[in-house]
Amino acid sequence: MKIPRFIYFLTVCVIMACNQGTEQKKDVTINSDENPTPTVVTADIEAGIKANIARKVEEDGGYFLLPTDEKILKLELVRVHTEYLSNLGPNRHFACVDLADVSGDVYDVDFFLEGEPGSMKVTETTLHKLNGKPMYTWKQREDKTWYRVPLENASSDLLGVIEGEDSFRFNYELTLPEIKAPAKLWLPVPQSDRFQDVKLVSLTTPVAHQMLEESTHGNTILYMEFAPIHSGKKIEVNYDVKRLEKQPYLEDESPTRYLNASALMPVGDRFQILADSIIGDKRNGGTIMQARALYDYVIDNMRYIKAGKYGTGDAVYACDALTGNCTEFHSLFISLARSAGIPSRFAVGASIPSDRDEGGIDGYHCWAEFYAEEKWWPVDISEANKYTALATYYFGRHPANRIEFSRGRDLQVDPGPQSGSINFLAYPVMEIGNTPAFPETFFSFSRNAGTGDVIK
Repeated sequence: MKIPRFIYFLTVCVIMACNQGTEQKKDVTINSDENPTPTVVTADIEAGIKANIARKVEEDGGYFLLPTDEKILKLELVRVHTEYLSNLGPNRHFACVDLADVSGDVYDVDFFLEGEPGSMKVTETTLHKLNGKPMYTWKQREDKTWYRVPLENASSDLLGVIEGEDSFRFNYELTLPEIKAPAKLWLPVPQSDRFQDVKLVSLTTPVAHQMLEESTHGNTILYMEFAPIHSGKKIEVNYDVKRLEKQPYLEDESPTRYLNASALMPVGDRFQILADSIIGDKRNGGTIMQARALYDYVIDNMRYIKAGKYGTGDAVYACDALTGNCTEFHSLFISLARSAGIPSRFAVGASIPSDRDEGGIDGYHCWAEFYAEEKWWPVDISEANKYTALATYYFGRHPANRIEFSRGRDLQVDPGPQSGSINFLAYPVMEIGNTPAFPETFFSFSRNAGTGDVIK
């Protein structure tokens, strides 16, 4: 029995999504005509890679040891990327894992495994990313096989950028946890604006819903209430999206309210002192030059590491730890910019892969804008940190291949959570009784034919 072409395509896309990074010379080729349909489920692969790592840790004195040209890394497991676990053929599997070195560096490591459930063995280990920065990427040949491309030779489509226009179906899916008391849930609803046209295609829920309006930032929020009988139920929302590349743009609204502090993005004090020291003699050079100095400071000093208190968008934590994901990068920038008198604001959504046309998406992504010369200037500092060749592009541009879920911080709606305002809204906010809960959430997409041009 042969793998259908669409299954083969999705399998290769999984590898593309996580990529590979190593000093090995050989390419990985997958031939769909020779691989029968696998029977192993992703839970088996997750168990297999965890068992292999645990065995190595026990053998090597408490760490997963991984030799490189420079040193032997002493690694500890951070997480398995369950969204990228994949069968590659009979008894051949793929896993992508985050491992932290004792130095504090976090490596994205890819594994190939062979064997049946309960007896899988690692056959190949490759380094993909260091602190969020990929070592190389992949490109597809005409015969549908893939080969590694050094980053210095990679075009911008391989680095995540589609210029001009993009269109795609975006799927937002979540599974409710066990519910033992009355529960409430808030979910972002992407809105159309001058840069994205969003059409709600379908909404599947086990209960009635309300659309709440959050007036401060113009967000729409889907609200639902659940009972214990809804435990394990799924909610699926599908959108058709047309998105334009975002460039500096005019807006009638006064920008002054974007100088105010928010709960996790303070203004003044230490941020004022730091911003003044970063800007220095550029104070007389114009707002754009000052913003670029702050942008470069965050790129040069922050490390993209999903460890510690990451993902909250706490500018104080970001300033102290100088690590985090996109929320920390942009929260630090916004606190610095506002402290320097530069209006700036936060938005969150998802980045749509540019190197494939369907499949899963590795979580949310966020970004920022600052106000200068009577325009709002888009920036994406965490992506610029990953791909230094695109640092100039991401100062004043957001690519077309993304969707915006919501804007702003400290969102207030009625009815709202018992915990108070919503920090930002990407993943669902849920409360069971008065206790926060965290539904399993999965994003995926499929791109329409004939979409935007890619930067070359």
